[in-house]
Amino acid sequence: MTTARLPAQPTVQIDNDRVKVTEWRFAPGAETGWHRHGMDYVVVPGTTGTLVAETKEGDIRAELTAGVSYFRPIGVEHNIVNANPYEFVFVEVELKA
Repeated sequence: MTTARLPAQPTVQIDNDRVKVTEWRFAPGAETGWHRHGMDYVVVPGTTGTLVAETKEGDIRAELTAGVSYFRPIGVEHNIVNANPYEFVFVEVELKA
């Protein structure tokens, strides 16, 4: 039997004609749910730890460091899961065309 995961908690901080900035808070084991990114985006981790990206090709473990940003292009499809025994936080900046 699969145990349902808690949903990660998004808080939109800015949403204008140029960017959408969302803070994501993940309880231990929480997930975003499957989604496809409709814009290029930058993630700024606020926590150091491990996230798992569940993809159609398999799971990808990512070791992230607080304050060390990364970029991903439009079209990425995945479910992000907090693999840590503590809350994980990041800020996602989506770049509008």
